[in-house]
Amino acid sequence: MAPAAQFDESLLTDTFTIVPRLDRPSTYKDQQYQGSNEQWSTDLAKTTTLYVGNLSFYTTEEQLYEIFSKAGEIKRIIMGLSRADKTPCGFCFVEYYTHENALECMKYVNGTKLDDRIVRTDLDPGFKEGRQFGRGRSGGQVRDEYRQEYDEGRGGWGHMRAKQEEERRRQQEENYEAIATVPAGAELQINSRLGGQPGY
Repeated sequence: MAPAAQFDESLLTDTFTIVPRLDRPSTYKDQQYQGSNEQWSTDLAKTTTLYVGNLSFYTTEEQLYEIFSKAGEIKRIIMGLSRADKTPCGFCFVEYYTHENALECMKYVNGTKLDDRIVRTDLDPGFKEGRQFGRGRSGGQVRDEYRQEYDEGRGGWGHMRAKQEEERRRQQEENYEAIATVPAGAELQINSRLGGQPGY
C-alpha cells in the first residue's frame, strides 16, 4: 500500500504566494531618512503618504487629484519642484486620510498612464518641508541630470546632455561664421537659377 501524501504546511504561510501583492512597497529607502531601518518599516506600516514618480513636467495638480482621488479622499498633494526655478520637475507626494487608501492607490493607480507616462507610486514615511525640491545639482531630479535620451515630457535633454548640446552650438557659432559678403560672381549664378537677368 502506497504511503499517504504529505501535506506541505508552507502553503498556508504568508511566504508562499503565486502572485505578488500589488500594495507591497519597494525596497527603496530614502538616503536622507534620519531613523533606523526598523523605524522606516514602522513608518511605512502606518503611513498615509505616497511618493509618485515618473510624472511629466506638464502634469497639473488638477490631473493628479482626478486620478488619485479614485483610490480615496485626498488630504493634500505636494508638487515636486525644481530648486532653481520652482517649476514642476516630475514627482509629487499624495497624502490620504487613511493608510488603507494609500494601499488602495498602490493596487489600482500604480502603473497606470498619465500624460503618456507610466505613473510609479511607493509608500513614503511622510512629507517634511524641503522634500518638495529636487536633489539634483541643477535643481531638478537626480535621474534627469544624467539622462542621455531626449524626453519631451521631462524638459528635453538631461542636464548634462543639455550642457553638451549648448557647448556644441557655441563651438559651431565660433567655427562657422555666417557669410557676411557674397563672393564676386555668386550673385550672377543665383539670379540665373532664380530666373532673373544676370546682373540684376
